[in-house]
Amino acid sequence: MPYAHITGWGTAVPERILTNDDLSKIVETNDQWIRERTGIAERRIASEDDSVSSMAVEASVKALQVANLAPTDLDLIICSTSTPEYLFPATACLIQDKLGATKAGAFDLLAACTGFIYAVNMAAQAIRSGSIRSALVIGSETLSRFVDWNDRKTCILFGDGAGALVLQASPQPGGVLSAVMRSDGSGSDLLTLPAGGSHMPATEETVKRGQHYIHMDGNEVFRFATRVMAQATREVVEGAGLKMEEVRWIVPHQANLRIIQAAARGLKLPMEQFVVNVDRYGNTSTASIPLALVEAVEKGQITPGDKLVMVGFGGGLTWGALAAEWTGPLPAEKIVHPERYKYRARIRSILRRLWRLIEGIIWGREV
Repeated sequence: MPYAHITGWGTAVPERILTNDDLSKIVETNDQWIRERTGIAERRIASEDDSVSSMAVEASVKALQVANLAPTDLDLIICSTSTPEYLFPATACLIQDKLGATKAGAFDLLAACTGFIYAVNMAAQAIRSGSIRSALVIGSETLSRFVDWNDRKTCILFGDGAGALVLQASPQPGGVLSAVMRSDGSGSDLLTLPAGGSHMPATEETVKRGQHYIHMDGNEVFRFATRVMAQATREVVEGAGLKMEEVRWIVPHQANLRIIQAAARGLKLPMEQFVVNVDRYGNTSTASIPLALVEAVEKGQITPGDKLVMVGFGGGLTWGALAAEWTGPLPAEKIVHPERYKYRARIRSILRRLWRLIEGIIWGREV
């Protein structure tokens, strides 16, 4: 049975930075109030030119470069997002086309902020089963477009960004060791985007009532999160056949510094073992874990041989954890340049659309 190794990684964030002082000019709040309650100092906000797929492609090209893998070598693309560009087609299909990953299946996965853990586990299971050899897993969000900027309970929390991992099959032990995926739909109303789906289609009235914005019961979500983070971490460590003292790093969902500190207390671990960057990015939902993970790798904190746990929670309610042994890129058989495929894919996409247009004109004349 092959092992599923994490062999490539990359991130992308918007250029615009929104600080707490900037927010104090929009809504009644201040830097001290936000920092004390969340640990957040600033967050990135998507511009008109940024989208879930554009940031995902940027992060993915970086991840493929690290893995020295061509997009045409990918078997599967999973995009975990709470803010897809469309209900359908899947944002993953847009990413597949922009990358030129012509042999890859592609789909979106929705499990709110826990989605990235779910997606990495799905990819790892497909690799271990032998059905695929490589996968690209992405968490990408533009949460700022679903935030009510008059609601200080939510607008202070969220930011935008993307992170991507490449997973590849290898006979060498390591990579993804175990995973835990849990849910409790009885708490579905605690963190939700009420309108826009088939249950409550968009109308003038839903827009007036602000039902296309994020709604959250912050106190209840906080209580839920502080309970499940430590619990899921213990479960996944046990499932991997490890002891807590063998785990070098915990990479938590970056929702709130107080939640991460509560998880550290529950696990009786020092905060130095937790990878934290919530102060600079806020809550980026499915992008938060890969953003923190990749930063730690690029800083040299996470190194080959380290055992780590990714753990998160989100709307649904969902929560989960994934244990892995960090190994890094596999030995390269050839040198590839993934960034070149992105431009080739754009040209192919334009040509395909042009051909469809020509066919439509010809067909229309015949009719």
